Order: sequence, then C-alpha cells, then structure tokens
Amino acid sequence: MLSPINSPAVRRINGLVNSAVILLALVGVFIAVNWGEMPHGLGGFLAMRITIKNLLVTAIFLAGGAIAFNAFGLTKPAIGVSFREELQKVTKACTLTALVAVLFPLTSHTGAFTGLIVIYFLPIAIVACLSGRLLARASALRLAKSLNARRDLIIVGSGPRAVSLYKKIRESSHHEFQVLGFVDSPNGHHITAEVRQGMIGTLEELEGILMRQPVDEVMIALPAKSCYAQIQTAIRTCERAGVEAKYLSDIFEVSFARRTFEDASVVSLKVVHDDARLLVKRGIDIAGAILGLVAFGPLMLAIAAAIRLTSPGPALFVQERYGFRKRRFRMYKFRTMVMHAETLQAALEGMNEVKGPAFKIRNDPRITPIGRLLRKTSLDEFPQFLNVLRGDMSLVGPRPLPIRDVSRIDDASLMRRFSVKPGLTCLWQISGRSETDFDRWIELDLRYIDTWSLSLDLEILVKTFPSVLAGRGAA
Repeated sequence: MLSPINSPAVRRINGLVNSAVILLALVGVFIAVNWGEMPHGLGGFLAMRITIKNLLVTAIFLAGGAIAFNAFGLTKPAIGVSFREELQKVTKACTLTALVAVLFPLTSHTGAFTGLIVIYFLPIAIVACLSGRLLARASALRLAKSLNARRDLIIVGSGPRAVSLYKKIRESSHHEFQVLGFVDSPNGHHITAEVRQGMIGTLEELEGILMRQPVDEVMIALPAKSCYAQIQTAIRTCERAGVEAKYLSDIFEVSFARRTFEDASVVSLKVVHDDARLLVKRGIDIAGAILGLVAFGPLMLAIAAAIRLTSPGPALFVQERYGFRKRRFRMYKFRTMVMHAETLQAALEGMNEVKGPAFKIRNDPRITPIGRLLRKTSLDEFPQFLNVLRGDMSLVGPRPLPIRDVSRIDDASLMRRFSVKPGLTCLWQISGRSETDFDRWIELDLRYIDTWSLSLDLEILVKTFPSVLAGRGAA
C-alpha cells in the first residue's frame, strides 16, 4: 500500500511549493536590487506593464525549475535523507534553475534584470528551498507519527475468534493498537479468564461506551453464520457513533460507510473520508496558522494588552474541549468574561436561550465590555491558530464543544461530529452562528462531514471573512 506521505498528491504539492519558493526568491532579489527604481505605492505596482514575453520567460523558468527539482528527486518529502545529501540535491537543482534564469537578463530590454540578480538568486534559492524542505520534513515526520500513533480498540466478541485476534494484536511487533476491552452479549459459550477480566460491557451497552469513551476502532470478531444479527447491530452502532468498524468476514449491508479492504480478511468501514487529501488539508492548516499568527500577531498583542488593562485576570482563556475522536484538548481564546465565569454558570442555567445541550445567553452578564466587542468581531478566536498549528484543530471543521455540552448529548448519532478534527470555522459559522439553533447546527456539521472536500473547505474559508466582518449571528 502506498504511504500517504509519498502519494502522488503529496508529490504534486511538493512540486508546487518548490516552484513557489524559487519564484519568490527570484522576485525578492529583483526587487531588492532595483529597490530605488521600483514604483511606489499600490497604484504604481498595479500600473506596471507585464508583457507576453515576460510571462513566457517566467513560464520557461518555472518549467525548467520543476524539471530540475524532479530530476533530483526533490518532489518527494525529505524523509530518511541526511542533511548533506539534501544540501547536495538542492544545490544541484537550484544551480540548473539559475542557468535557466539567465534567460531574464538575456531578454531584458530595460536592463533592470542583470546577471548580478542571477548570481544573488542562487545562494538565496538554496537557503530558501533547503529551509522549506527541512521544515516540511519536520511536519511530515510529526504527521506520520500522529498517523501511526497507538489506537484504542474495542473487540466485539468473546469466543475463539476474539481470543485469537487479541493474541495477534498483543504479539504484534508494531504495537499499533491498545485493546480497551471486550464487548459481547451472554450466549452460553465458554469464556477464558483473560477475556472475562477484560469485559467492559454487553453489545447492548456498546453505544453508550462509544458515546462516552474515546475509541478509534471497533474490531468485530463474531462468527458470521451464527451471529449475523449481532454483527449487523455492531456495525450500525459504530456508524451512528462515528467510529470506524472492522470485521473479519464477508461483506455485510451498510448505510453510508465506505469499504476499504486492508488485507485479505479485514474490511474497514469508515464513516469519514480518509485518504491523501487529509495530508493536503493538514498542510493548508499549518500554512494558514503560521500566516494567521504572523499577520495578526501585532493585533493579538494589542488585544491581550487591552484585556489586561480593562479587567483583572489573564488575557487568555484556556478550556478543555472535546476534539477528534472525543479526546480532550486545551483550547485557547482571548478572555471575554470575568474571572471564574465558569463557576457562575450554574446559577444562570435557567436563563439559557438555546434548545439542546448547548448554553448561550445573548446578554450574558459575565461578559466584559471589551469581551462583547471581541465576540462580535470573532477576534476572541484568534489564539486558536495555536491549536491549529499544534494539530488539535483544523482551519475548517465542526466547532469544538465544551465538556458540559457533550455530557448532555444523549443521541449517539450526534457523536459523528467528533469523527473529524474540530475547526475554527465551518458551515455553522457562515450560516448565522448564534441565530442557528442547536439542531440546525449539528445538521450542518454532519453535512460538512458527509460532503467534505478540499474545495468545500476553501469555499467556507472564503465565506467566513465577510460573515465575520458583518458580525452576523455573533453573540
């Protein structure tokens, strides 16, 4: 099976990144060398004349660079490659690209593009490309580690098939899974002492277990002929709870889960998309989080100072939320309420204006004056770029719910929203936010999960900006 780290999609992305880096390096050197002659102001830049010849030479330059980087294997992630070997490859590719860049001074009629620019371009391109690839390698290794992290598993069954599966997992040299326990309904067959000690519930209790405990996979190890109904029940339960199910048998009827055959005997029923596009999504998250922190860094410092000056307490509010597969993480926000606001919530429960598990009061007395402005403009969410960078969240995904709200959910089908990473924005954010009731909110989250694509993420990101600027539905 092709590793997602080395998939064609990832190689294409690396190729685009390489092209972007060398183009930015060349443009940067050109601007630096000709800084005194550059037009001033936005109007001057917009008035610059771009000829067909310049576009053609630029296209040849990018094509030559792409061929050079591909020839030295630099469209693949730098995994398992020494620094010296990586430096040699990047130097050779950038040298060939610099030779192609000689076309610019040869075809320049104004003399603005000189050979000196090409000379400066070579070392800068080497440093930029090498730095970018080392950063990408660190991100890829971290991503690969997260993809290969130990997964919590529940085995459905308690007979010989379940025992055999448990032994194989325990004896595996990869230690990929941790068995949380066994789930099965009493049927009179002999149960070993080891399985009996590991029993955590019956098949009827599986739904409740999946709702309240982080579980990555459910492995169904029941005999197909005699337990068809129980297997079908387990599959339906996993679908409702948004947990991946696997079984060691022939095909069974499913509603919407997608089948992937991982080997000759295992069928995986995934309730979410799980392919190389997730690597692209993570790359976009990292780039977007870094861009957000850099672009809004000064504004965030000003907001933090304003919060500290106008009310006692820290500038940041840190709260545990439920994230991917119901695992808790610490979510960051700018503090918009008075200190110890969470302890005051119990006294305000009767004023809750939202139906369902969520809690929201339009004129919450705990909100500070500056906090009201931050919520209206969604500026209080900016620190979550840190959560995105850490991998706890994504730029786009269902909003993370507080522990209080999740504890009040009694419908297993709503747990499917935890089958993807939570996000800064989603369909709910561009559909009225606080003006949208809880049922509609969850409906939009599940629609996003079922119809997810990279283009949908881009559409949501584009629509989020005008929605936030308008303050529509913010509270």
